[in-house]
Amino acid sequence: MENKQTRSIFMVPYFLWIALFVIAPILLVLYYSFFDIEGNVSLVNYQKFFTPVYLKMTFSSFWYAFLITAISLLVAYPTAYLLTKTRHKQLWLLLIIVPSWINLLLKAYAFLGIFGTYGVANSFLKMIGIGAQQILFTDFSFVFVSVYIFIPFMILPIFNSLNELNPTLLDAADDLGASKWTTFRRVIFPLTIDGVKSGCQVVFIPALSLFMLTRLIAGNRVITLGTAIEQQFLVTRDWGMGSTIAVFLIIIMVFIMIVTNTRKRGV
Repeated sequence: MENKQTRSIFMVPYFLWIALFVIAPILLVLYYSFFDIEGNVSLVNYQKFFTPVYLKMTFSSFWYAFLITAISLLVAYPTAYLLTKTRHKQLWLLLIIVPSWINLLLKAYAFLGIFGTYGVANSFLKMIGIGAQQILFTDFSFVFVSVYIFIPFMILPIFNSLNELNPTLLDAADDLGASKWTTFRRVIFPLTIDGVKSGCQVVFIPALSLFMLTRLIAGNRVITLGTAIEQQFLVTRDWGMGSTIAVFLIIIMVFIMIVTNTRKRGV
């Protein structure tokens, strides 16, 4: 009885935090979504969202988020696998994670210099005879920088899943004559799928709402739902439309979290 009471007391700060900083903001955004730019109660924002302009923007957000997540996964999985085989794997993992501690804005400005006309990337292209190229303010630069920023968050859960993998299972597959590809496809990947789901979740959801990199790195050539929300709130001052886009973005994020749920069910 005392344990239940103690647990209930300790749960109070948690529920207060959730109520004040999760539920209340969502309800506030939902409330503002029913007001037009003149402050009148209306469903015009929801009607406007289903026009070709916003539907195209939604598709664009999904496409870039998918691209960033897929490239991050393709790079992160073999990297995490190699890390589990190295001698000082924790040290190497730390070196990969450390750049994520640096402020996002500082990293974005660093790439402005690297991809600029007189930056390191163009200097290298000149040295090998290709010549200077327009790297900055392109889709390539946006995806590249986004992958660089998010890849540590993809590597970490996959590394944890691979590190916890029972090596006797791999030995058993080898004894049964399975090739390396078969072992990966039938043993390693299925047993680490929870790490892959977690990595995809923590990359795809933030990538879906990127807005700062679209301005600094892509030069507004890439328009996402995050960019649209920023413009509605800070430029056009249409808080209703910005809130409506945010509502749909929240719904999409919740759906993704449900799809990529890694909770293990009892047998």
